[in-house]
Amino acid sequence: MKVTYALQPIADMPSIFLVGPTPRSSSVMSWRPEAIQILRDFGFTGQVLVPEQKVWQSDYLGQVEWEHAGLELASKKGCIAAWVPRDLESMPAFTTNVEFGLYVKCGRFAYGRPDFAPKNRYLDWLYDKTLGLKPFSELKPLLEFSIYMALLPDQF
Repeated sequence: MKVTYALQPIADMPSIFLVGPTPRSSSVMSWRPEAIQILRDFGFTGQVLVPEQKVWQSDYLGQVEWEHAGLELASKKGCIAAWVPRDLESMPAFTTNVEFGLYVKCGRFAYGRPDFAPKNRYLDWLYDKTLGLKPFSELKPLLEFSIYMALLPDQF
């Protein structure tokens, strides 16, 4: 499995992009290391796109361009896995809301959130309305479904 962090070169291969809130402080734990380990445990052999920088650089334009490129790749050759453990104070997920709206119709989109996460009712509704699917309430089954989606042929 290839793990590619923000601003690192993106390989043209089946990829899972980990969409969701990013901690804005070192005192808040990211959910993505657990997701990476789960994908590794499942034996995923593609690329995992992590929109967090391995070494922090203040490069807003580079960051958003990297995310756009990764989302475009995963929406066509892979899966966008949206996990939204929203916390209004430490991880509000404002960018996640936009990414969700832009890509939920791509056909390669998996979504989930913990039952306790606030302000996700509209995302739940839109996921069901658009894809006829209910959100996952646990990360592990969401990622298992994401692997399935990521390994579908380019045109399914």
